[in-house]
Amino acid sequence: MVCHQMWIGKGCGMKMKIKLNKNAPNFKLKSTNSNNFELSKLKGGLVIYFYPRDNTPGCTLETIDFSKLYKKFKSLKYEVVGISKDSIESHLGFKKRFKVPFHLLSDEKILVQKKYGVWGMKSFLGKKFMGTVRSTFVLNKGKILKVWSNVRVKGHAQEVLDFLKSQK
Repeated sequence: MVCHQMWIGKGCGMKMKIKLNKNAPNFKLKSTNSNNFELSKLKGGLVIYFYPRDNTPGCTLETIDFSKLYKKFKSLKYEVVGISKDSIESHLGFKKRFKVPFHLLSDEKILVQKKYGVWGMKSFLGKKFMGTVRSTFVLNKGKILKVWSNVRVKGHAQEVLDFLKSQK
């Protein structure tokens, strides 16, 4: 069994274990489609990418890449959702500006990010802070098939698509 572990807030004493081929933690979040998105209600495949913030260079590039490949994900019977701690209002503007064809989910209280172990210690320009560690999860029928942590944006969406194609 393969486990992915990430400290949630170094010094906080919490360690999150995500286990492949086990049920993904359920969640319910506000979505840009004006409804709540609830994982347990989804029956098929799902790609969840967690990203730090709307309208930042890396997050924009990642979202555009998933958007360009969205029809190919759908042809493989996979939905795509992006999750960040930004508000629904921010997501709606981001979605409109970049013509994002899938839903963005708002995790303002960071509850889902903690469940999935993607909220952790980061550092930038020598400063340490808590934030979203860019990560992607592939689920099918609620089970975790694959996890990418500390994602490098360039080529990542294609890498996820290639993984799904290899599963057929």
